[in-house]
Amino acid sequence: MWKALLRPALTLAVLALAVLVGRALWSHYMYAPWTRDARVRADVIAVAPDVGGLVVDVAVADNQIVRKGDVLFTVDPARYRIAVQQARAALAATRTERSEKRAVAQRRAALDSTVVSSESRQSAQSTADAADARARQAEATLAAAELDLARTRVRAPADGWVTNLNVRPGSFAVAGHPMLAVVDARSFRVEAYFEETKLGGVRPGAPVDVSLMSGGARLAGHVASVARAIGNPEVEGLLSNVNPTFHWVRLAQRIPVRITLDAVPEGIALSAGMTCTVTIHPAG
Repeated sequence: MWKALLRPALTLAVLALAVLVGRALWSHYMYAPWTRDARVRADVIAVAPDVGGLVVDVAVADNQIVRKGDVLFTVDPARYRIAVQQARAALAATRTERSEKRAVAQRRAALDSTVVSSESRQSAQSTADAADARARQAEATLAAAELDLARTRVRAPADGWVTNLNVRPGSFAVAGHPMLAVVDARSFRVEAYFEETKLGGVRPGAPVDVSLMSGGARLAGHVASVARAIGNPEVEGLLSNVNPTFHWVRLAQRIPVRITLDAVPEGIALSAGMTCTVTIHPAG
């Protein structure tokens, strides 16, 4: 008789196991803190010259690594050298005038009131003070001219890589207008977009595994922060705008989670925009 019951029992056991495994897989897929919707991000610094003029030299190549302070390109410094010379000449003239006015004021101050009136002494002192102010203004003008001259050499603002280089000798640089971009080497991170149903296990500091779509070793990191808002039409352009994948069914919204990479193994070259899968290990 037990043989007659064995088959139904085995069938029920297999069915129960399949249900348990299916439920576990469903719970993992729906609620476990992991996502394939993640991107490698980095700070891209738009480099703009502080002065305008023709570009006379480009010292870097596209995708070249640079160090903070390296010269990227040079704006024609000729007119800025002339401006420095003019400022120096103006400063010398105002200093000469200041010395002369001070001497007059001192002589009149030393004379007895029966020889020089107090009004004359005050006038001489006021003239000397005005000459001193003009000299200080000339010093500031010279400092500004020297600063402009120094900034004809546009330097890298951070360690990183020059990307999408389109600057060539002969290009005209406009002050404040971005000419090239530098990807900050110290700013690489991962932005993962988690469904709101999976945020229960996401806590700042929780360890994270990052698998790049390009393959290679897994990257270790930790949760840095969770976004407290996503975009909506009322606050256009100020918040991250993450659109649902489909519009014909009600989907859980995706919330940005910033992940800091603890270390990048040798041989793995990160590029901003790479796709990756993120798995968070809930603490405790």
